[in-house]
Amino acid sequence: MMPLLSFIDFQIEEKMIFLKNWGLSFLPECIQPLFNAIILVCIVVAIVSCFYAVATVFERKGLGRLQNRPGPHRIGLWGFLQPIADGLKIFLKEDIVPKKADKVVFFLAPGVMIASLFCTFAVIPYGRGMTPVELDAALLFFFAASAGSEVGSFMAGWSSHNKYSLLGGMRAIAQMISFELPLILSTVTVVMIAGTLSLTAVVEAQSGYWNNIIPKWYIFTPWGFFAFLLFIVAGSAEMNRAPFDLAEGDSELIAGFMIEYSGFRYAMIYMAEYFGIFATCALGTTLFLGGYHPPLGCLSIIPTFIWFFIKLHLLFFCIIWSRATFPRLRADQLMNFCWKFLFPLSIANIVVTIIWHFAGNDGGTSLLIKWGVCPLLIIGCYYGLASLMYKDAHIAPRTYTYAE
Repeated sequence: MMPLLSFIDFQIEEKMIFLKNWGLSFLPECIQPLFNAIILVCIVVAIVSCFYAVATVFERKGLGRLQNRPGPHRIGLWGFLQPIADGLKIFLKEDIVPKKADKVVFFLAPGVMIASLFCTFAVIPYGRGMTPVELDAALLFFFAASAGSEVGSFMAGWSSHNKYSLLGGMRAIAQMISFELPLILSTVTVVMIAGTLSLTAVVEAQSGYWNNIIPKWYIFTPWGFFAFLLFIVAGSAEMNRAPFDLAEGDSELIAGFMIEYSGFRYAMIYMAEYFGIFATCALGTTLFLGGYHPPLGCLSIIPTFIWFFIKLHLLFFCIIWSRATFPRLRADQLMNFCWKFLFPLSIANIVVTIIWHFAGNDGGTSLLIKWGVCPLLIIGCYYGLASLMYKDAHIAPRTYTYAE
């Protein structure tokens, strides 16, 4: 069994390297890079699209079980053909465009959102030797490409010629820009320790095991665990996921910036939200969970890309779990949570990471600083900021007034 799995992993990795470096050798050399790029784009699009279809059923069934209801279970075996039925329904729906909408911008907005998020998947290392595009500044490229979704959200809200969609677009932009700061700052700690912006190099920096048991993943350090929590919370808010889905506040903005979209364009915006979730989970897996490295050395016989997707699915399940558990916040609570809590905590975690880095590996004193002082500093900052927010919240017993 071991030689077979190792052979499969080797063949897949070599195939990916072949596609990247040599392409189709019978073509003229001048057009080989173009065909390499086309093949890689087709592979990424196919994988992510299939994952999107499966994830919609996975989320709906997960929410159903968590909320004590069955979820989709009628179409296909246990309801797993539901995405096909939903896709056919969306394609057959009428595509309505507001009469006074800016039609060019209205048509382009969903495409801008999907295209920008698709670009983020190009720099993710899915397995050993399975990075579609290897960049020295891959992390910067990821955040630069994902910023296009913010532009697409505002384009959709502004071009619809609807005051509710415009307000929804403005609120979505305010939320995305605000939570992008703690999101990026949470990744700065990884860059400081790994000493690189290359995602492949970050994964390789997490290889190996402490005492041949505990993997050297950054999540198993005090600063890494805290940065991971900040990353997941800020990433959920960045992608408008519950309980941070303020851009779709039903009671105030109806459906937010996409209220005027219908048919296939609505499906594109919905798909872009899922792609953002996948990209966030993939980056979190790469930065904090060791990427494609197995949790135990004896499990290295399993192909590396399988470990990557297992971790990605676990993160995706955690996001589904939070959606089924927490109630939606108000807009003012959302902004206070970002600027008064997450942002200062991100700065404090960077300081703790600096202390961790310069503590060295000399033994007793460095271990005391790393595993004693650093966790205490993080916990102290957390409770200090939480107490300040609780003090400013003016929480009092609720009083009810009834008609006479």
